[in-house]
Amino acid sequence: MSQAKVDYNKEQKYNRKKLVKKQKRARVLGTIAATLVAVALIGWVGFSTYSKYEEQKEATITKLTLDSSALSDYTSGLSD
Repeated sequence: MSQAKVDYNKEQKYNRKKLVKKQKRARVLGTIAATLVAVALIGWVGFSTYSKYEEQKEATITKLTLDSSALSDYTSGLSD
């Protein structure tokens, strides 16, 4: 092996704990970031689905108006 490789391997061995700690930290931060993105995406889909459901529910509810003039005319005719 060349001296450069030997020096590189010694440096890697010397800094191994730092490198492993750095890799673990990067993996944990990546997992946290992916989880946050997934939770945000699921929350957004759930909220938009719920709001569309509520809009549809409100659209299907119709106001029923009853014209009771014929009934009042009939009852007033009975009392006469």
